Amino acid sequence: MAAKIRLQRHGSKKRPFYFIVVADARSPRDGKFIQKLGTYNPLTVPATIQLDRQKALEWLSKGATPTDTVRRILSFKGVLYLKHLLRGVKLGLFDEATAMEKFTKWSAEHDAQVKKRQEDAYRNKRAKRPMPGRRPERKAEGSGNQG
Repeated sequence: MAAKIRLQRHGSKKRPFYFIVVADARSPRDGKFIQKLGTYNPLTVPATIQLDRQKALEWLSKGATPTDTVRRILSFKGVLYLKHLLRGVKLGLFDEATAMEKFTKWSAEHDAQVKKRQEDAYRNKRAKRPMPGRRPERKAEGSGNQG
């Protein structure tokens, strides 16, 4: 049985919300699945992703292949980087403590970047909003170039 890690669509029309699931490659998109790994909401800025890293890593090590979108999500969350580091441990390039140290360093930097992105998006949203208590300026009816 070929297992795939893919998105399962939920939510109403034009309001998508996805479950990240492991499913048989032959099952339909919204059909039966083996295990739920997390959720993905593309409507928030930046997109909200909740993922169980250990379960995802376990399924990747078992040979489950992610779809393109899920591969991007796993990369964003650091699962693919962790898999890469654990492969280095298995090959004897470095020990597990070094691998975990590298991953925690990467994770801290990544979280800082995401937080900065969220704050920038929030500031841009606030800047576009009109100031409370002020009316938008109107053109006076009698003024202007009439002639």
